[in-house]
Amino acid sequence: MSTMNLTLLTDFYELTMMQGYFKTQNTEKVVFDAFYRKNPCDGGYAIAAGLDQVIDYIKNLRFSKEDIAYLRSLNTFDEDFLNYLADFRFSGDIYAIPEGTVVFPREPLVKVVAPIMEAQLVETAILTIINHQSLIATKASRVVCAAKGDGIMEFGLRRAQGPDAGVYGARAAMIGGCIGTSNVLAGQLFDVPVKGTHAHSWIMSFPDEYTAFKTYANMYPDACCLLVDTYDTLKSGVPNAIRVFEEMRNAGIPLKNYGIRLDSGDLAYMSKQARKLLDAAGFDDAYISASSDLDEYLIESLKAQGCKITSWGVGTNMITSRDCPAFGGVYKLAAVEDKETGEFIPKIKLSENTEKITNPGNKTIYRIYSKTTGKIRADLICLADETFDESKDMIIFDPQETWKKTKVRANTYTLRELLVPVFKNGECVYDSPSVMKIRDYSKKELDTIWDETKRFANPQHVYVDLSDKLYKIKSDLLEKMSLEALEY
Repeated sequence: MSTMNLTLLTDFYELTMMQGYFKTQNTEKVVFDAFYRKNPCDGGYAIAAGLDQVIDYIKNLRFSKEDIAYLRSLNTFDEDFLNYLADFRFSGDIYAIPEGTVVFPREPLVKVVAPIMEAQLVETAILTIINHQSLIATKASRVVCAAKGDGIMEFGLRRAQGPDAGVYGARAAMIGGCIGTSNVLAGQLFDVPVKGTHAHSWIMSFPDEYTAFKTYANMYPDACCLLVDTYDTLKSGVPNAIRVFEEMRNAGIPLKNYGIRLDSGDLAYMSKQARKLLDAAGFDDAYISASSDLDEYLIESLKAQGCKITSWGVGTNMITSRDCPAFGGVYKLAAVEDKETGEFIPKIKLSENTEKITNPGNKTIYRIYSKTTGKIRADLICLADETFDESKDMIIFDPQETWKKTKVRANTYTLRELLVPVFKNGECVYDSPSVMKIRDYSKKELDTIWDETKRFANPQHVYVDLSDKLYKIKSDLLEKMSLEALEY
């Protein structure tokens, strides 16, 4: 899959607004934040993903002759604006939270600082890329957590909403902690492990189940996983698999990375009975894998029932995040540069819904860790030029329920700034790690949150606070707008 020019991957109104800014000679530099308001699946966290594709998009952001001709055909855009687009290049700055990082609501995952026409154009593509991959990475992380150390394979390509969703969904699932994917193209593009067994059709194409198993084992003795539920799992499938394993053992063929796969029935019961049969035959190291419409809730339930499954193939429910099919990220204006002073003037969006009121200003995020446990104490959204001294006490408070305050004692915490430079003056200054390195990093990130935050029912939420300076700016803007509204 070659890199595509996604310049026209945008909503029409982004272009009509661009022309409006062009016609009014609005070249103001602005700050836009891409963030989300609620964790997927009512969970306690999310996993940031998609940044590498955002980088590709920005690098290739230019209007081709064909793009200009198409826009001209819409009879909406003037020639002077189309001429401007012909030479368009992104010249701004982008900051982002690295892929694989544990993130929480209201935090800017991506911050764009650029002339308003440029910042407006990139909104749609940034959101569709970040929203999709962060959603699937988060879902995969939940599935991996439910498996408690068992390997999770991503098997969702045929159920994904199209090729792009299948390919980039597989990438995101790997970031979320999967050990491999069935998607060969994703394996090629992102250098991640590809795995798979065989289908029921393989069994059915042979005169009998045993012959199908035997043929497959002869071809793939070093990765022999036999699908045992085509006819009768316990009366036919497992006994025939055991017969093949015995013949391999008797022939001196080393039995390694071998086992069976269950794809239907009561997986808890079937796996327990299959385990007994395998162990009785001397194959106690044979693994039992399972598929069949799995998700984190079913895996958690099966584990609680004492199932003997140690490897899981998860498809539809993970690649589509079926129970929560949208991430809900938004892209909001946060500040406009004063041309005379060069300072950013904070902007705020009001709403009847409190959760939709934005955080103003040019911001960054600091993560506060406990020195003792290494766990996250809280995240602090603050102004980009604010600094903090770890040798001093820090008072943090809930920005909605301000009476809830916590004192973080001096020298008991460490700080880490989450937003890193990705583009400066239109040039990329960030090297994306490989997918497998991001996966390893994401695994370490999960170790920084408590199990109470990872649980599926009523998770403990990590505090995301505002600095005193940012909170005062927000409060003053709200008060000012409230008083102005009274004058109408």
